[in-house]
Amino acid sequence: MATMHDGPLSPAERATLGKEARMRVPRSSHAVYAPDEKRPDPVDIIERQSGSRVRELVPVRYGRMLESPFRFYRGAAAIMASDLGASAHTGLYAQLCGDAHLLNFRLLASPERHLVFDINDFDETLPGPFEWDVKRLAASLVIAGRANAFPAKQCDGLVRAAVEAYRKRMRDLAGLRTLDVWYARDDFDQMQTLLDAPLRKDDEQRASRASVKARSRTSLQAAAKLTRVEDGVHRIISDPPLITPLDELLAGTERGELERMLRDLIAGYMSTLSSERRHVLSRFHVADMARKVVGVGSVGTRCWIILLLGRDDEDPLLLQAKEAGESVLAPYCGASEYENQGERVVAGQRLMQAASDIFLGWKHVTGFDGRERDFYVRQLRDWKGIARPETMDAETLALFARMCGASLARAHARSGDPIAIGAYLGRGDSFERALVEFARAYADQNERDHQALGEAVTEGRVAARTDLAE
Repeated sequence: MATMHDGPLSPAERATLGKEARMRVPRSSHAVYAPDEKRPDPVDIIERQSGSRVRELVPVRYGRMLESPFRFYRGAAAIMASDLGASAHTGLYAQLCGDAHLLNFRLLASPERHLVFDINDFDETLPGPFEWDVKRLAASLVIAGRANAFPAKQCDGLVRAAVEAYRKRMRDLAGLRTLDVWYARDDFDQMQTLLDAPLRKDDEQRASRASVKARSRTSLQAAAKLTRVEDGVHRIISDPPLITPLDELLAGTERGELERMLRDLIAGYMSTLSSERRHVLSRFHVADMARKVVGVGSVGTRCWIILLLGRDDEDPLLLQAKEAGESVLAPYCGASEYENQGERVVAGQRLMQAASDIFLGWKHVTGFDGRERDFYVRQLRDWKGIARPETMDAETLALFARMCGASLARAHARSGDPIAIGAYLGRGDSFERALVEFARAYADQNERDHQALGEAVTEGRVAARTDLAE
């Protein structure tokens, strides 16, 4: 993890670092988004990403990105990283999510079985300038607001709500002791206290329903949906190309080699877990495996679901082993300190999340094709509650935006310097006003890039499969 200084500095000196950053990059300068003629072709960027992915799944990725500007944005983290990397930055580093759009904030289970609100996706995590995550969140809110046909003023209000919550939470965290910052977490049942505002009755009811639904999304629920018992054998249900069991992917020797690789992956990754978690996992055995298509931006990466059984068929556990490549931020922030990209993801997640999955780990494997790949492993589902912005009115989405902004500040403060970042942000609303302008301009850019992908499909430059929505 990069640091901003050597040796201990007093709180006053750390605040000075933040204020000095204003001289290099004034807060008002964040309003500017003005790409030049040398801006890379957005389709070229995502095509380069696709080069290392499963070829037959790439059209699924493009089909999902074509569905709407927001779906495109979810798959376009590499494009935005390129745009942010070309701009001046504060130099105030924190561990970044790297893809902090609003749908990557959700309800999750802590190991103590508390329902918490936190960031979920860390495929692109890497240390970098704190404002890059904030800008990605801000732009996603405008894009989501436009999808709901909100007027421009309401879209601006969404950004202002998120960024103000980020600024105020960061300044609050700057006044806490180091361990208090580390122990801070956002228990969902106490979110109203964090937001410091009464909830409408409709929002209270929505929150209650979300809590109940999230608690129902367990391995048992996932197994009931994705598996069945046939002739006394517990198997993953085939739904190609979205879920494809090994028997349908390959045959003969190649199928056997793939199964061996996945069994080695699960057995070997256990060494990255703490001893008590290895003990728990050792009580399960592998019953079946399948390839799974996930998300939007991740489509085409090698992702496997592994069905494990404990005491009997009524004791299932579903793990997800997902390929990890280099972060889209690496060309602009430098390579990860971890050689294994799976370890990069896991380390970043553990650093940013207040409470991580107990079965989160990583492994490097050599595939049956002879190629070496990195993976990280986690539970497929454990109390996950996913937001549906398309069902929210402007006030509810603004509430959700504040939750995201506050949670992102807490995540950044665990690795970055909350005193320096808080001092840079200041007491006023300069940063909020700047990001309103930036988010509006970048949402326009995203619409142009979405259109460019559509034109590339029409021209036959790339192929898209549009019959497989997420």
